[in-house]
Amino acid sequence: MTSLPAGPSRKRLGLVIDLDICVGCHACAVNCKEWNTGGVAAPLTDLAPYGADPDGVWFNRVHTYEVGEGPAGRTVHFPRSCLHCAEPACVTVCPTGASFKRAEDGIVLVDEDLCIGCKLCSWACPYGAREFDEDAGVMKKCTLCIDRIYNETFDPEDRVPACVATCPASARHFGDLGDPDSAVSKLVAEREGFDLMAEMGYAPTNKYLPPRPRRQGGGCTSAPARLAPAAPVTTGGLLGWLDRLLSQ
Repeated sequence: MTSLPAGPSRKRLGLVIDLDICVGCHACAVNCKEWNTGGVAAPLTDLAPYGADPDGVWFNRVHTYEVGEGPAGRTVHFPRSCLHCAEPACVTVCPTGASFKRAEDGIVLVDEDLCIGCKLCSWACPYGAREFDEDAGVMKKCTLCIDRIYNETFDPEDRVPACVATCPASARHFGDLGDPDSAVSKLVAEREGFDLMAEMGYAPTNKYLPPRPRRQGGGCTSAPARLAPAAPVTTGGLLGWLDRLLSQ
């Protein structure tokens, strides 16, 4: 079986996903698919994409849930991908070393040349983040777009995963979650971000920000239920006559 790095650095690159403002548009999933279809993990196979039962490899999937009942009910969109855990069971269960965790930044990757397609890693992952490519016969997963984030031909602001770059609501953030002074770490602390299924003990690097409590009394805008009566019009002349006429 595969061992974890003996002396990992404190750097832990990952994502912070804001469940409060994610609108479920799937732009992250689509841009991830587009980028990685031509990236280091290419190809991302599609099976019968226009058929009745399409299937294929998607590193990022968005699930939608109805939470609560009545006025307290709300729709929550939940993006799911590899969480790049500090203690990844998908790595330690791998018999060939194909699944491994990088010591320098904590990213979990798959070496397709070593993968034998046994699927042990997908059974071990409690988050369902592994994707088996039936055409290639190997396991694939989110790479955090290592071919983008370390690409020095990009401007610094563009060295982020494809899913982060494309989110129209800015619900996805990228950075070093091993640095307590980083912007993402401060965001997690401020919003009480949480680990997904923390009780499992895998210490995922990616964090989720919970939905904020709903405002009461004015819907999502907190606007008053009724507008205050308009002040009486005192304008004279032609404009006053026209205003009175149109107000009837």
